[in-house]
Amino acid sequence: MILIGQYDSPFVRRVGIALRLYGMGFDHRPWSVFGQADQVAALNPLMRVPTLVLEDGLVLTDSHMMLDHLDRLVDAPLFPRTGMARTRALRLATLGTGLAEKAVSLFYERRLHEVTAPDWEARCARQIGQVLAALESECPAAWWFGALGHADIAVACALRFVTEAHGMTLPPGLAAFSIRAEALPVFAEICQPFQAP
Repeated sequence: MILIGQYDSPFVRRVGIALRLYGMGFDHRPWSVFGQADQVAALNPLMRVPTLVLEDGLVLTDSHMMLDHLDRLVDAPLFPRTGMARTRALRLATLGTGLAEKAVSLFYERRLHEVTAPDWEARCARQIGQVLAALESECPAAWWFGALGHADIAVACALRFVTEAHGMTLPPGLAAFSIRAEALPVFAEICQPFQAP
């Protein structure tokens, strides 16, 4: 497999971490949608990362779809397979990826426009704040559902992006959660300091 994208993306990072935890070999190509746009577009018409090229050449273009595919290849997936446990984990992962999406949107609004749209900027900032508050209110002492899973990884990757791209201070529970996650060897390995395009 080939994983395309830089690890400062919370979406690329969550897939890279899952691949390592599953012991699946992959080549990493740290292409940027700015610096290597043509190369990314040749594989992914959405021209975004992550992009995952499977062994048979099939290209997957969304981090959740990638994790769903990988989960079907292992005996012990990082998302529960069925039932309310799966629903709860997907809900939490959606909050994590939603937090990341809003943080990315806010970054690009500020980075790519000389004059920002105040209403959009305020809306993104409010959404980020609301998700952080919701996650803080549920934050566990260790991992959300007992053992480290995709939901924890999604939240941890989003928290790192929020703090690095926006310099935000996390509430205490999430700050402790982030420190726990980032201390894991796989998080240290699949990591890249945020680089603004």
